[in-house]
Amino acid sequence: MRDAYHEELDSIGEGLVEMARLVGSAIGRATTAILDADLKLAESVIAADAKVDDLQRDLEERAVALLARQQPVATDLRIVVTSLRMSADLERSGDLAQHVAKLARLRFPDTAVPRDLHATILEMGQLAQRLMAKAGEVIITKDVDLALQLEQDDDAMDLLHRTLFQHLMDDRWRHGIETAVDVTLLGRYYERFADHAVSVAKRVVYLVTGEHADELAQAEGRPGGDGDA
Repeated sequence: MRDAYHEELDSIGEGLVEMARLVGSAIGRATTAILDADLKLAESVIAADAKVDDLQRDLEERAVALLARQQPVATDLRIVVTSLRMSADLERSGDLAQHVAKLARLRFPDTAVPRDLHATILEMGQLAQRLMAKAGEVIITKDVDLALQLEQDDDAMDLLHRTLFQHLMDDRWRHGIETAVDVTLLGRYYERFADHAVSVAKRVVYLVTGEHADELAQAEGRPGGDGDA
């Protein structure tokens, strides 16, 4: 009975890894869709989000069933509850990738991104994908040091986000209000996607150590951020 229980716990972890893989792929493909005005690719990203939603619902149902059947002890309870929170982060990440794709669809056959900002948006998309890949690796390995590194990696996304705003506030901006709104939204989508990847990693830290990531980073003298664990 306990073997089956731990197999179920493992399968929940595998579901989280699959969600991370899917949303990481989605943000990469959505970035290509918005930069290339690729309607077919945008539609595929939008449709694929249903699989992420289905995975989250399945994971939640299995986690609730485990809680009801097994009445897990403290450590296992932490795994189940933390997994539920991670699945919510990953589902929201999928929604953000879908938002990027929907903006690509909305502006088709034009692109929402001015040519002079293509490199910045491409870099944000690539960074978002790398952060989520690293979050997935953290779920698999339970590597606390790697998890704590994600917040430092996220500083690069914050810098790119500020770069977008510098362009928007520049007196030489000539792309109009609609494009300014599009770029503002895109910057927010990528910034929030990265935040969710960091949040997943922080939750793994809590799962492994029982301590919140910011408190652990502070105790070790690492730079720490604000978010929750």
